[in-house]
Amino acid sequence: MHKEFLMGNAAIALGAVASGVNVVAGYPGTPSTEVLETIAKHRPDDVYVEWSVNEKAAMELAAGASYSGARTLVTMKQVGLNVASDPLMSLEYIGVKGGMVILVADDPGPISSQTEQDTRHFAAFSKLPCFDPSSAQEAYEMIQEAYEYSEKYNTPVFLRPTTRVCHGYASVSVKDPEEYTVHTPEGFVKDSKRWVIFPRLSYQNHQKIEARNVELADMFSSYEKNKIYPACDAFADSRKGIVSGGISFTYAMETLIETGMVRHLKISTPHPFPEKLAVQFLDGLDEVLCLEELDPVIERELTYICGKYHLPVKILGKLTHNTANAGENTRDSVDTYIRTFLDLPLKEQPKLTDVPPLPVRPPVLCAGCPHRASFYAVKKAMQGRKTIFCGDIGCYTLGNASPLDMVDTCLCMGAGLNIAQGVEKIEPDTACFAFVGDSTFFASAITGVVNAVYNQANMTLVVLDNSTTAMTGHQPHPGTGRTVMGEIVQKINIEQVLRGIGVQDVETVNPLDHEAAVSCVKELADKPGVKAIIFKSPCIAVTKPGTPMHVDISSCIHCKKCIRELGCPAIITEDGNVSIDSSMCTGCGLCSQICPVHAIKGGKQHD
Repeated sequence: MHKEFLMGNAAIALGAVASGVNVVAGYPGTPSTEVLETIAKHRPDDVYVEWSVNEKAAMELAAGASYSGARTLVTMKQVGLNVASDPLMSLEYIGVKGGMVILVADDPGPISSQTEQDTRHFAAFSKLPCFDPSSAQEAYEMIQEAYEYSEKYNTPVFLRPTTRVCHGYASVSVKDPEEYTVHTPEGFVKDSKRWVIFPRLSYQNHQKIEARNVELADMFSSYEKNKIYPACDAFADSRKGIVSGGISFTYAMETLIETGMVRHLKISTPHPFPEKLAVQFLDGLDEVLCLEELDPVIERELTYICGKYHLPVKILGKLTHNTANAGENTRDSVDTYIRTFLDLPLKEQPKLTDVPPLPVRPPVLCAGCPHRASFYAVKKAMQGRKTIFCGDIGCYTLGNASPLDMVDTCLCMGAGLNIAQGVEKIEPDTACFAFVGDSTFFASAITGVVNAVYNQANMTLVVLDNSTTAMTGHQPHPGTGRTVMGEIVQKINIEQVLRGIGVQDVETVNPLDHEAAVSCVKELADKPGVKAIIFKSPCIAVTKPGTPMHVDISSCIHCKKCIRELGCPAIITEDGNVSIDSSMCTGCGLCSQICPVHAIKGGKQHD
C-alpha cells in the first residue's frame, strides 16, 4: 500500500483497476466524468474502455461483458441513469456473472444538472444494492467491496458518490500494482433459461431477489462501514441521536469532534437498509436527526422502522423541515443543524470587513464560440417571423442568455427535436427550430429525426458541430474519429446519417461566415418537411486561436451593435469606447462582419 493525493473520482477509478476490472463503459456527465478518463489513462493493456454513444448503450455493453464473466464498470451522472433505466430494470431480473458496478454520481445543488435526482430511490426501485461513500478513501474501498457483493449475489451493484465526494481531494491509501486482483473472465456459457428474459423466469427471479435483499439487509447490519458511534461522556445520558450518510457523515463528524460525540449512526448502504443495526441504534432514544443528500431516504426508513417495532422515537429531518429539503448540504449547514438539534450555541462565523462585492458573472458562451455565430445567424435570418427555438443539453444551452435569447425550451438530451414537432402540430404557422450538439446528436437525437421524417413534420434541425463533447471536458464521440483509448477510427458523418434517415435538404456551413450562414437559414427555413443545417466549426478550446481583433477608434461610431447583439465577453467598454480584450479574443471575426462601419479589424478573416 502507498498513499496518493487523489480526486474522489480518481480514487474510484484506481479502486476499479485494483479490483481487476475488465470492461469500462460510460457517457460523460459531471460529476462522474473523470472516473472513466482516469481508468483510460492508467488501465492495464487488457482493460477495454469506451465512451459509449449514450448510457443505455454503456449499460447493455457492460451487461454482455458481465454475462461473459468479466468485471465491468458503467459510469454516468444521475440523469444519465434515466437513459439507462430500461436495460437496468430488466438486468436485475436476469442478473450477471462477472461483477458489475454501476457508478451513478449524484449532483446536489444542482451544480451542473437539470435535476436533483437521488439514485438511492433507483436502487430501491430496481431492487439493487447501493453503496454510498462518504470520502475518497471510502469510495476507493467500497468499489472493491462492491465487486465482491456483485459476484456473490450475481447482481449489479450501485456506487452512488455525490459531487463533493467525486471532486474533493484527499490523501488516499491505495494498493501497489502487485496487490491488484487479476480477474480472468470465464466466457459466455449458453443457457437460455438464464440469459433470455421470459415472464416465468422473471417471476421466479423476483422471488429470489426479494429473499436475497432480506439476507443483504441482515448482512449490511454487520458491514463495517455501517457503524454506531457511541456518545461521549458529555452526552452519555442524552436521548438524542444523529444518523447520516455520504458526505453529510463527513461534515457531521467534523462538528461532533468539536461538540462532543452524541450517539451517531452511519449508513453506508441505504439499500437494502441495515434494519437490525438501526433498531439497535434507536433503542433508548427519544429524538433522531437525519442528515443526508438529497431526499429523505434514511429518514423514511427510520420512520418505517419505528412504526414496525413500535419505537417511541421522533425522527427529524427533511420531512419535518428540520433540514433543507432541496440543495446540497455544506459544512456550515450541517454544523447549524447539529448545534440547533443539540441545543448548543451556534458557531460564530468570522466577520470579514472591507470586502468588495463579488463581480456579477453569469454563465455565457466563451469568446469566439462558434455557437454564438450559429444562434446569431438563425436569429437574423428569422427576424420578424413567428418562430420557436427548441434547445438541448450542452454548452449551447447558454444561448438562452441575453442578448441572443435563442433557447425557448430545454428539457433533456435530444428532446428539442420532438418538442419542436409537438409545437408544430398545434401551431403549423410557427417556424420550428431544434438545436442539438454533435455529441448529443449521436447520443439521443437520431431517433427524433427518424420520428420527424416518418411523421412528416415541418421543422428545421440545426446541428451545432464543434467536433467535441465540450460541456463535460472535450471527450471524443463517434464524429471525432478517435476513441478514449487513443485509437484512430472512421468518423461517422452527420450529413450522411441525416440523408440516410431520409432528410432531403441538408446543408453544411461555417457559422463564422455570417452572410453565408444567414443565407443558408433563409433558404432552408422556407422549404417544406424536415430540413437540417450543420453549422460546422471547431470549439475554440480544441483549435488554435487566431490573431485578436481590435477596434479602430477613429472609425468607431459608438453604436455598440457588437455589444448589444452578440454579447461576446471579449468585447468591452473602456472610458466609453468599445474595446476588445486581446487576452480573451480568439479572432473569430464575427464582430467585424456585423460592424456597420467596419471599425473592427484583424482576426482570422483580416490577417
